[in-house]
Amino acid sequence: MTETLDPVLPADITQAVERVLDAACDRDLMLATAESCTGGLLAALLTDVPGRSHVFERGFVVYAKQAKCDLLAIERKRVDSCGAVSREIALDMATGALAASKADIALSITGYAGPPGRGEDGEEGLVHFGCARKNGDAFHREERFGEIGRDGVRIACLRTALDMLEEALSQ
Repeated sequence: MTETLDPVLPADITQAVERVLDAACDRDLMLATAESCTGGLLAALLTDVPGRSHVFERGFVVYAKQAKCDLLAIERKRVDSCGAVSREIALDMATGALAASKADIALSITGYAGPPGRGEDGEEGLVHFGCARKNGDAFHREERFGEIGRDGVRIACLRTALDMLEEALSQ
């Protein structure tokens, strides 16, 4: 059971994070995250379960475009040409997090939680996820959660991210 986040999380997310952490513990694998629109919420969740959070190696909160470049070694012209919220950058974020850590699996999240504002012209609820595994293939998922509000998008992101981590851990 999560400690700090339990009162605000739906039960299915609490159960999913426990499954992910159990699987990582059983396989002796370390996890990392690279988050934009969730602002570190996934990292907080993965470190909120007593006795199992030791499988979390590190998290990168890369909200700004330049942060993605500085911390995850993504070329700025690639971010500018592909867009910070894209399949390509989600995969680059995941592989960059692996390269910059000792993790075995890295999960990335980049999207528009909404509502649109200050130069943000993206589709509210559009989120790209990347998952990379050392010595394995990286995979991507795109979700269009719609206009469910900032909190709704972030909670939906947790479900998708945990699902992808479970998938990567089962390989």
